[in-house]
Amino acid sequence: MTNIKNIIFDYGNVIFSIDFSLAQNAWEQLGVMNAESFFGHGQQDKLFDAFDKGEITPAEFRDQIRLITNNDKLTDQQIDTAWNSMLIGIPKGMHELLLQLKSKYRTFLLSNINAIHYEYIMGYLKREFDFEGNTHLFEKVYYSHFVGKRKPNANIFEQVLHENNLTPAETLFIDDSPQHIATAVKLGIQTYLMKAPDTLQAFIEKEKLL
Repeated sequence: MTNIKNIIFDYGNVIFSIDFSLAQNAWEQLGVMNAESFFGHGQQDKLFDAFDKGEITPAEFRDQIRLITNNDKLTDQQIDTAWNSMLIGIPKGMHELLLQLKSKYRTFLLSNINAIHYEYIMGYLKREFDFEGNTHLFEKVYYSHFVGKRKPNANIFEQVLHENNLTPAETLFIDDSPQHIATAVKLGIQTYLMKAPDTLQAFIEKEKLL
């Protein structure tokens, strides 16, 4: 890591802990066949891609789940609970670390997310930390369902770089998905693949970024 001036953070499993297996189990309980291929870390059904890009509404997403499970009696709450089951929370000290990094670097959040997860996380931040969102932790945030693009497509990375006049070689991207890292590397961005049991705190300390 050399000459870092900017840091772009993924959210899930970099800042906010998630567990894909919990969602897979929950989908299976609702009647989804082949839950691991339906939704996982490395691959997911095109339904989730469309939801991440804001191309369908929460109501349309839920209706598709009812079709996939062949169960029109599933309630909105049952579907939302299953989908949100993967969202665990934010480790102690994470927000303080992000503020320290913001004081030294230009920092950005780049997250594949959807309207149901976004609503849940905004509620969690208010309930647990009394935060009105998390925009104060970064110079700017990019949520896929608002910008209509998602990782690993290059266009969402290019938007962040161009809108903020970031030099790729001076920019570090931290993510837990190899396919997202691969795109950033092609664009000349420095990268770090976060893999359990590694943590953001340990990585920052190891690389002496503070």
